[in-house]
Amino acid sequence: MKKNILLIFLIFFLSNCGFSPIYLKNTNVNFSIEQVNYTGDRELNNFLKTNLDQYKNKKNNNKIYIEANSVYEKTILIKNKAGEVTNYQLEVEVLFLIKPSNKKIKITEKKIMDSMDDKFEEARYERSIKQNFASSISNKLSLKLISN
Repeated sequence: MKKNILLIFLIFFLSNCGFSPIYLKNTNVNFSIEQVNYTGDRELNNFLKTNLDQYKNKKNNNKIYIEANSVYEKTILIKNKAGEVTNYQLEVEVLFLIKPSNKKIKITEKKIMDSMDDKFEEARYERSIKQNFASSISNKLSLKLISN
């Protein structure tokens, strides 16, 4: 009987641990991204556009216009004795110009990627890394816009 009471007590105690997600999707957003002009890497910009479209809100009066300039670099880090590439560094830098406040926000992401024998799989993996970069960058941008 004591074990059952202890188990019930633990369940109730641990169920209200105060967890709240860090990245909230459109709950406490006090702005609406109306238009974004993209320059730079086309594939990365398409992923960013998909992620930033969730912040369009016709009901909000605080309208923001953004100019985004993205730079994507794939740099060779290590080669083996035969001269074949074994590691790459993928780096993305996006500079956002927020209007009407003319505030600049610069966000950088980096990742080291191993080379693969199957170049098709390597390209797919690189594409998924770009998607993750875009998701991370859009979350960081929204947090900076919410905090200001």
